[in-house]
Amino acid sequence: MSVMPIYRRLTCYAIASLIAVASTSASASAGQPPATPPGQPPAGQPPPGQPPPGPPPPGQPPATPPPAPPEPGVQPAPLPPPQPVQPPPVAGPQLTLQAALAQARANSQQFVAAQYAALLAAEDRKQARAALLPALSEFNQFIYTEPNGTPSGVFVANDGPQIYNTWVTAHGDVYAPGKWAEYRSAVAAEAVARAKADIAARGLVSTVVQDYYAVVAAVRKATSAQLALGEARQFLDIAQRQERAGEIAHADVVKAQIAVAQRERDAQEAELTALKSRLALSVLVYPDFRDQFSVVDDLQDIPPLPPLETVRSSVGSSPDVRAAEASVRQMTSDVGVARGALLPSVSFDYFYGIDANQFAVTDPEGNRLLGSVAQAQMTVPLWNWGATQSKVRQARLRLEQARVELSLAQRQLLANVSTFYREAQIARDQVASLRTSLDLATESLRLTILRYQAGEATALEVVDAQTTLNDARNAYNDGLVRYRVALAALQTITGSL
Repeated sequence: MSVMPIYRRLTCYAIASLIAVASTSASASAGQPPATPPGQPPAGQPPPGQPPPGPPPPGQPPATPPPAPPEPGVQPAPLPPPQPVQPPPVAGPQLTLQAALAQARANSQQFVAAQYAALLAAEDRKQARAALLPALSEFNQFIYTEPNGTPSGVFVANDGPQIYNTWVTAHGDVYAPGKWAEYRSAVAAEAVARAKADIAARGLVSTVVQDYYAVVAAVRKATSAQLALGEARQFLDIAQRQERAGEIAHADVVKAQIAVAQRERDAQEAELTALKSRLALSVLVYPDFRDQFSVVDDLQDIPPLPPLETVRSSVGSSPDVRAAEASVRQMTSDVGVARGALLPSVSFDYFYGIDANQFAVTDPEGNRLLGSVAQAQMTVPLWNWGATQSKVRQARLRLEQARVELSLAQRQLLANVSTFYREAQIARDQVASLRTSLDLATESLRLTILRYQAGEATALEVVDAQTTLNDARNAYNDGLVRYRVALAALQTITGSL
């Protein structure tokens, strides 16, 4: 079927040439000008409805002659391949991945909140530790009682009209199991807070990496859309030239115009997607609103994938597992806190100072007023209607829940390592295949355009080849992004990013 159009064209040209030669020979032998075919003006006269040849009117450019039709059997020269049309450059600084991570750590509200939570937990631990140590305090008091002629005054409970109380108190706990359990719980709570801060940091890294490479992929797709638009315009130019030469129907031009309009819409959508992705990254990275910045495209630099054994040996410090383990320790200490309320506690107090009717070291009779007092007390809980036993059961239930969450975190970690590593492997292996598909799609479009110019392909085949090439470009870019994101997920788990 591909040979028939050329064969018909050659046959028509051959018959027309034979008729013209025969007519010219007959006219020359009779001494008459060559016969004019019916429906055409005589030689040297313009066709009806057209001005006679001559110089153009003043103020108008000379008329451009229509392109000459190609000779029979000769394929037209292909147009040069379209050059990539780059999207308009974005003004502003160029951002690398490491710079984006550093700025995101400084400006992310969630990460900063997790850091403050860890600092607050550290202060709680210090306070719980301080509660275990003896404390010193000073007490100063003056009591005035209205005199009534008696040594105590109007208030019998008072020791006189004027009472001076000034002393230093030392208080300490000799045996307080509840406070020791509270201290251990505060230590475990600090470990939980620090692990959650690490989780927030790694989550922030994962989000920034995804948004960063989303910007890179969006910019690449915008460039690919501009390139596809240039290819569609090239095909429209070819179709219009072929139509003027009378080699194709107008339907092919309409098909090319539809393809150009679609590519223009695709380019607009790609630029909008690039803007959205850039703004999403800007919210994470910058403390103020910025939309004028660009990112470094490093997708072509494919880093190697570490061995699976190396990855598994590096996940021992996973923040999720550390947080779950610290939660188990905290819940265990909370059980001790609840049980401590069932046990007696022993404490002591030591007072040194003045508690007298005169603010002096000795009274007028020479008796010493400055001295010390020591006391010890033991508190034994007896009955509180089962509230303490309920708190113990509640603490044990929380401990069981923490152990279940620890087991889940350990299993989830192993599953994530296997999943992320396998995804990175597949993405790495598919990069070469996607690159091959891109090269094949590029060559297929070139050959299809050549076949169309030779009359051996339809406009639908050209548009399909252009669509295939555009899809291959986007698939290749997506494959590069997928590998970098999967590799970043592994690095986030191992703590190397």
